Amino acid sequence: MTRRKQVNVSQRQKQRKPSPAKPLSNKAALKDLLNWYAPQGGLFAKGEFHGNIKWIPEQLAVEALVWSWQEAKNVTDAFDQTLEICGDLGLKDTAKTYTAFMNALESYHDVLGSRLRARFQSLAEEIGGQHWRTNGWVLIGFDGSRATAPRTVSNERAYCAPNYGHGKRAKYGKKKSKGMRRQRNQDNKPQPQAPQAWITRMWQMRLRLPWTWRIGPSNSSERGHVVEMLETEEFPDETLFCGDAGVVGYPLWHTILARLANFLVRVGANVSLLSETADIQKCAGRIVLCWPKGQMNSGEPALRLRLVKVRVGKTDMWMLTSVLDRRQLTKKQIIRFYKMRWGIEVEFRGLKQTIDKHKLRCRNSDRLLVELDWSIRAMAVAELLALREQIAAKEAASDDAYDPIDRSLANTLRALRTCMRRLDKRPRDENGLWHQLSQALVQRYENHTAKRSRYRPKNPDKKPLGDPDVRKMTTTEREKLRQIKQNQAA
Repeated sequence: MTRRKQVNVSQRQKQRKPSPAKPLSNKAALKDLLNWYAPQGGLFAKGEFHGNIKWIPEQLAVEALVWSWQEAKNVTDAFDQTLEICGDLGLKDTAKTYTAFMNALESYHDVLGSRLRARFQSLAEEIGGQHWRTNGWVLIGFDGSRATAPRTVSNERAYCAPNYGHGKRAKYGKKKSKGMRRQRNQDNKPQPQAPQAWITRMWQMRLRLPWTWRIGPSNSSERGHVVEMLETEEFPDETLFCGDAGVVGYPLWHTILARLANFLVRVGANVSLLSETADIQKCAGRIVLCWPKGQMNSGEPALRLRLVKVRVGKTDMWMLTSVLDRRQLTKKQIIRFYKMRWGIEVEFRGLKQTIDKHKLRCRNSDRLLVELDWSIRAMAVAELLALREQIAAKEAASDDAYDPIDRSLANTLRALRTCMRRLDKRPRDENGLWHQLSQALVQRYENHTAKRSRYRPKNPDKKPLGDPDVRKMTTTEREKLRQIKQNQAA
């Protein structure tokens, strides 16, 4: 991981150009926003593509975004609508058939993805302004989820886990529910596992925007995806990575620290730590060591971390951080940051429900990867466009009360889709699409009833997280630690 260059302050304060006296048509407004994200001739070099292509990379990227924003259930119907919209926008150098379109996105997946990701991250930092950092930190959370794929031979081979039903968690579930299950119905035997694509996403917690992501089969390693992103991509200075208890361990934490970053994660009984005392209650707020036996025997250094006990809502939980200075990361900030991290779960819900990608459409495994990748990117770009207009509107009104948490993905997509259906119309509002995006906010109202679902029973197979396993260091371990410190000093 290399450090990202910081955006100039003058660039952060750059505002959108004032609207003309006459309202722009929907076509002009949408074209202006898309050209801001993917400027023609400014993102890709000709040498990166085959000489016989009949499309322009920037226009292909815009075509893919418009395709991913469509409401059509079938991907081919969405492409037919996209062709009409691109024609109205004056984009003549796009893919003209669905096969050519998907083949282009599949063949140049890495080139398009890397350039558009860098462009997105640069624009997010540029328009973020005062929302870019929180208490001096750039907060990036990470988490994973799955999306279901059609049951085809291609998808099953690519996305089904070969050892499904034979893992530790499956065996544990069968053991706990033994005697509680009804007799197997031999006439209607259970179906094999449905193919699923695994999504591991990093998310800018303050701006509430996707930062980067990885996609793989249903048995992908979430921790492996996070380590891969850390090692191959760029992140800002003073980044604080925030994660839940499912993604922990020495390899991940060592990778984060080696990249001159810090982390804040929730831990439980799945984490073993060393301390001066075996009483975990006395370790709250103190320095502990993460030093598994494998790393200890191989001579790798121990990780000095701070263990903090906090109360979030009605739950007591343990948080582990590499920030040892209490003044640099206070207990109140830890609670606040962990609550902010929950927004990534809402982001996954937006992908599955609002974008309607809970079950994907493509029946070919390679094209399914393209569909999911561009669905995530299209959702991120839509949120970026809304964020740009909302921040600009608040700055024009000299209002500092804006919070990115107020942005609504559903209203953002509604504004974009309405604009695409009425490209030839001239809106009554002065700013048209710009105005609709600036008003794409969630509804604020006073809730008079409990929001807890009354029909959701407790899961008896879900093990409690528990407390971290903290034990006192032995004399041998102290001697090994002293020798490693002497070798490093020499």
